[in-house]
Amino acid sequence: MSEMIYLDNSATSYPKPDEVYQFMLEFYRHNGVNPGRSGFDAAIEAEEMVVNTRKMLMKMFNGDGDPNRLTFSYNASDSLNMIIQGLAEKGDHVVTTMLEHNSVLRPLYHLTKDGIIETTHVPFDQMGYIHPDDIKKAIKKNTKMVIVNQSSNVIGTIQPVAEIGRICKEAGVLFVVDGSQSAGTTPVDMQAMGIDVFVFTGHKCLMGPTGIGGSYIMKGVPVKGTRFGGTGVRSAVKTHLGEFPYRMECGTLNLLGVAGLYRGAKWVQEQGIENLHKKEMALWDKLRKGLQQIENIITYCATGPENQNPVLSFNVKNFQSDDVGTILDVDYGIACRIGLQCAPKVHEQLGTDKSHGTVRMSIGPFITGEQIDKAIEAVGEIAEMR
Repeated sequence: MSEMIYLDNSATSYPKPDEVYQFMLEFYRHNGVNPGRSGFDAAIEAEEMVVNTRKMLMKMFNGDGDPNRLTFSYNASDSLNMIIQGLAEKGDHVVTTMLEHNSVLRPLYHLTKDGIIETTHVPFDQMGYIHPDDIKKAIKKNTKMVIVNQSSNVIGTIQPVAEIGRICKEAGVLFVVDGSQSAGTTPVDMQAMGIDVFVFTGHKCLMGPTGIGGSYIMKGVPVKGTRFGGTGVRSAVKTHLGEFPYRMECGTLNLLGVAGLYRGAKWVQEQGIENLHKKEMALWDKLRKGLQQIENIITYCATGPENQNPVLSFNVKNFQSDDVGTILDVDYGIACRIGLQCAPKVHEQLGTDKSHGTVRMSIGPFITGEQIDKAIEAVGEIAEMR
């Protein structure tokens, strides 16, 4: 594992900072009890860490001041399911894009198939961006919400969220942003960007562990709870509590996950989001230029570092993407993602859906220039094989 060149950070960031591993271990050793359920010291300290994490992330995303509206879940897919199913009603129309991950596409598909909603998928341009005017044109009288992936997990393009948010506000529709690939690497300002719901996951750019994510829901968003159970307070009430955070949470929290998320997000802030992004994008540009100089390499929507996250998809002519991925892994010790990357409509529009998708390399904060050089060299050698 120590020799592996890990270029699959869009799937999950690896490794995590040492501070995250250490904090999780020490916190769980001393405070691994049920937060918010008891009055003894360890439980109070556990709940304090949970509250502090809510406050930290609310501030990071610039929510509207109530940390209880920052709620936790398993991951972004889990939160998106709760948000979509908690907002959609019979007869609603939803606008989304061809850039979305299955965590958005599949809940919408099931609701559409069941005749509850109708859905419009707005395409992206040749550079990989959604035009706000196309969102505006897609909005109808019965449009309930617009859902946009702030940064694509396939091509890494960062969408004009603020402009889309302004359009949504003018039209009086809710704006939901999937921040799975952007939280921790792209500045998010919910108030300035007109975002009603921001969904995040902890295990990617926020440098936390797997199994933790959540959302921030602005005041006035009429999302219904879809899960019911224990909350640790007002246990005699027969119905699940409607106030936040209980509306979106039930049962015992993933305390270890919250602890890791707290330290990961803190590490990102200590390093500086802009500093991390600048370093990663310099490496991405090095990778882009290196691959684009190799004969028989096709890159997708990779024109430059502007409005871009460090994610690059490519193919080698006359190779299936899964064969390239296997060779990179077995012969070169390079870990990357192949296939459709859980975002089939991106590949449908790129024309790569019938040819096993793409090879995706995604850069994290611990990748070095030397490793990028080795990746470029490896792809070049593969391209020469046929």
